[in-house]
Amino acid sequence: MLNAITSASVKLVQRYLPSPFVFAILLSLIVLVASMTVTGQGLPAMARHWGSGFWNLLTFAMQMALILVTGHALASAPAIHRLLAGLARTARTPGRAVVMVTLVALAGSWINWGFGLVIGAVFARALAREVKGVDYPLLVAAAYSGFLIWHGGLSGSIPLSLATGGADLERMTGGVVTAAIGVGDTLFTSMNLTIIALLVIGLPILNWAMHPKNPKVADPALLRDPEHDALPRTTMAQRLDDSRILNGLIVALGVVYFGYYFAENGFALTLNIVIGLFLFIGLALHGSPERYMRAVQDGIGGISGIVIQFPFYAGIMGMMVGANADGLSLGKQVTDTFIAWSSADTFPVLAFLSAGLVNVFVPSGGGQWAVQGPIMLPAGEALGVTPAVTAMAIAWGDAWTNMIQPFWALPILGIVGLGARDIMGYCLLMLVYSGLVISGCLYFFG
Repeated sequence: MLNAITSASVKLVQRYLPSPFVFAILLSLIVLVASMTVTGQGLPAMARHWGSGFWNLLTFAMQMALILVTGHALASAPAIHRLLAGLARTARTPGRAVVMVTLVALAGSWINWGFGLVIGAVFARALAREVKGVDYPLLVAAAYSGFLIWHGGLSGSIPLSLATGGADLERMTGGVVTAAIGVGDTLFTSMNLTIIALLVIGLPILNWAMHPKNPKVADPALLRDPEHDALPRTTMAQRLDDSRILNGLIVALGVVYFGYYFAENGFALTLNIVIGLFLFIGLALHGSPERYMRAVQDGIGGISGIVIQFPFYAGIMGMMVGANADGLSLGKQVTDTFIAWSSADTFPVLAFLSAGLVNVFVPSGGGQWAVQGPIMLPAGEALGVTPAVTAMAIAWGDAWTNMIQPFWALPILGIVGLGARDIMGYCLLMLVYSGLVISGCLYFFG
């Protein structure tokens, strides 16, 4: 029965899901019409909201691009590459390969979402080379499923935003939060750790059970690693480019900085600190500036979706928060509708569901926070729900519907050489399972 459901899901997605960029354009038009209908604003007003919002995520887009590129460079370091190749040789069967790539992607995404996306893709390719008869689209979908836990992990933008504090925090939370909330109250709570544990246990089993009887094996041309010429060292400039001494000095400077940072601030992770850690760890593992830059250049194509589509999603965000003279916006209306149905017990679940809906239109943790934080946190406080629980409900909603929003699949698809239609049918069933797990835990613990 599961194979029949999976097959139907795959066929449905392959027939009707447009390309990610077209998806963003269609969502822009849908939000335009919906916002005009709900708020009564005309086309000129909505066009202004759209245009004004178009460039609002440039800083965040750069941070996301850096997370992806530094994660890719780290995952492709020779030591990591050898480790993944060795693990792939132990898989032996298609089922074991699917389970292993799911677990590796989950672990990587918990550490850093960019690292998790890339290491999952690299491991999927390594497994496809070693294991005969494994379904390549399912293998890639399993790698992408690890992304489900990113917002409950160490690079989650909403919990890190809470932990960072600053002048923007009060504005982003509607005045509810004025002092930083540490990751001990968000990422390391019983609720968050239980969600992660159930996903780590259940997702590998689900992905294993979905393996089709007639697998689609990978085209060998998709599995070739990038080839580089040997680095020349005949001139002083070339020796500087490949200098391990120079590389070691700059890495040592980074170690000193991060040592003092953590000594003074404790385990206070912010988005920029996470990016910096992955950059310097990657530099250390590659051994020289030129070798690191080659790894960065190999991964740079994965950020094309961020570079081009983020402005469109920022425009969507601008339309969703663009209010009429009475202060009514589409984002406020969607959120208020869920709030009207809520009690203190059900609010975390409905906040999660509303965040999942908004994420389809604004697939950015930062964008999601900008749209919902100022509305949901005051509502949660009025119902007696703590800001940390409300924030994590929004964070998990943002992560959840990434399984049907192809935007964040773009980097991994660029590495493995597949399209969104190839994997989203499998991801639809992952969405159902994870939705039940997350909403159940939010209701029980929230």
